[in-house]
Order: sequence, then C-alpha cells, then structure tokens
Amino acid sequence: VQLVESGGASVQAGGSLRLSCAASGVDFGDYVIGWFRQAPGKEREGISSISQRAENTYYSNSVKGRFTVSRDNAAKMAYLQMDLLKPDDTAIYYCAAYIVAAPSPSLSILEDEYDSWGQGTPVTVSS
Repeated sequence: VQLVESGGASVQAGGSLRLSCAASGVDFGDYVIGWFRQAPGKEREGISSISQRAENTYYSNSVKGRFTVSRDNAAKMAYLQMDLLKPDDTAIYYCAAYIVAAPSPSLSILEDEYDSWGQGTPVTVSS
C-alpha cells in the first residue's frame, strides 16, 4: 500500500493540526493504521493506532487526551487530529500500515508489524 501524509505545519503551542494519510491501490479496510513520530535526535515513537474498522484505538501516554485518530475506509484516508499542541510534539509524523488477513479488532503499535510507510510530514510547535 502506498501512503502519503499531509497537513504538517508550524503552529504555536496550544494550537491544533489535523494530519491526513491517503492510501492508494488497496482495500484500505484490510489494514491497521499507525501514526509514528520522530523528533530531532530521538528514536521514532509510536503514538497512535487504529484497527481495521476503528473498533479499537491506541494512544501513547505522551498524546493521550490531546490527539484523536480516525479513518474513513471508503475514502481510503486516516487522520490524526492533534489538539493542545506542545513544543515537545515537534517531529516528523509518519503514517504506516500493515494488513490483517481476516477481519479483526486487533491493532499493534510495534514498528516491526508495519510494512508500509509514508514519507512523513513535519510538525513544528513553537512556544
């Protein structure tokens, strides 16, 4: 699956952004979608995941209560709504996907599970 992120920008602390992840060439509903980020000088961090039909979602402690993941399988899109942004949220944000053969509410935030990645979109939060 090919993934393309968009929506990254520079914002002030306390602001909001919505990242989009567009997929092509596949039955999007067969895939678990994850959102990861990599801040300068740090390892990539898994911050959110959503199961095939959005039955389950996951958020890391660093974004829980501020970020919301969603998806529209018909449109082959996933979204990450980011509110109450902090300077620590500054990073390159990636969406990623892996296929689950049978319908399942499962999800994973382990990077090794994901075999398709977008190119990333930068988010900068200034204080």
